[in-house]
Amino acid sequence: MATGSGTPASLDGELGAALSEYVVWLERQPLAERTRDAYRAQVESFLVWLSGTESPSQALVVPHVRDWAVRDYKRFLKRGRRLAPSSVNQALAAIDSFYRCRAVGRPDVDREQPTQVAPRALDEEEQRALLRAVERCPSRRDGAIATMFLYTGLRLSELAGLEVGDVAVTARKGMVTVRSGKGDRFREVPLNSACRTAVTEWLEHRQLLLGAKGTVAEALWVSRLGQAMSKRAVGHVVERLAADAGLEGLSAHVLRHTFVTNLIRSGADVVLVAELAGHRRLDTTRRYSLPSEADRAEAVESVLVEP
Repeated sequence: MATGSGTPASLDGELGAALSEYVVWLERQPLAERTRDAYRAQVESFLVWLSGTESPSQALVVPHVRDWAVRDYKRFLKRGRRLAPSSVNQALAAIDSFYRCRAVGRPDVDREQPTQVAPRALDEEEQRALLRAVERCPSRRDGAIATMFLYTGLRLSELAGLEVGDVAVTARKGMVTVRSGKGDRFREVPLNSACRTAVTEWLEHRQLLLGAKGTVAEALWVSRLGQAMSKRAVGHVVERLAADAGLEGLSAHVLRHTFVTNLIRSGADVVLVAELAGHRRLDTTRRYSLPSEADRAEAVESVLVEP
C-alpha cells in the first residue's frame, strides 16, 4: 500500500526518501507515461526487496555494495519470481535510472541474453496448405497477392503500393520494382514462374474488370469497383486465405519471413538475400539462419534412444 506521499507503507527512512526523490526526478524525464509507471513500479519493488537485506542504506551509496545488491536482486527475479529475460532486463533498466538519479553510477550487472531464434516462418507443410488454399480461391487477384508475398518477400506497404508499371512479365522472365521501400530504398526482385503465372492471369482479369467499369487505375491491386486497394484490404486477403488453409496467426509479415528463410536455408548468399529483402544491415538477414523452435524440438527428439 502507498501512503499519501506516494511512498509505500513498507518503506520508510532512507529507502522511502530515496523512492520519493526518484519519483520527483522521474517526472522530469522525457519518457512516455507508461515507461514512467513501469520504472516507478520496478524501483519500488527493488527497494522493498532491499529493505529486507543486511545493508540497505549502504546499497544506496556505496558502489560495490550497490553492485552486490543488484546482482542478488537479479537472481531473485530469475529464480524467485521466475521472470523471463526481457522482464529481468526491464527491471535492471529501471534500477539503472534510479541510480542515475542518485548520481552514483550504473550498477555493474550483466543483462540477460534472451534465447535467439529465427523469425517465425511457415514450414513446408504450412506453405503447401497455403498454396492449396490459393488454388481453391476463385479470385485471381487474391491468389496473385498471396503468391507474390510468398515468393518475393515484399513488405505489406510495398506490395500494396505497387502500380502496374512496377511489374514486368514475359514468358521466361519477370521483375517487380519497389521504388520506395523501407528507408526510401529502391530494389528489384525477380519473379519466379509461379509469380509470373499468377500476375499475368490477374492482369488479364484486371483489364477486363476495369474495361467493364469504364475506369483507368494505375494501382496493380484494385477492388471489384475498380478502386485501388488499401494496405489494410491487401492484408485482409492474406488473413482470409490463411483461415481457409487452417493457418493461425498468418500475416503478410510471416510470408515475408518465409521468403527470406527459404532463401537462407537453400544456401543463397547472405548478401544476395539482404539485397532481395531490402535489409539495410546484414545482421538482420543473418537472424534467419538461427534455429527455429521447431529446429530445437526436432534436434532434441532426434537423440531419443529406444530402451
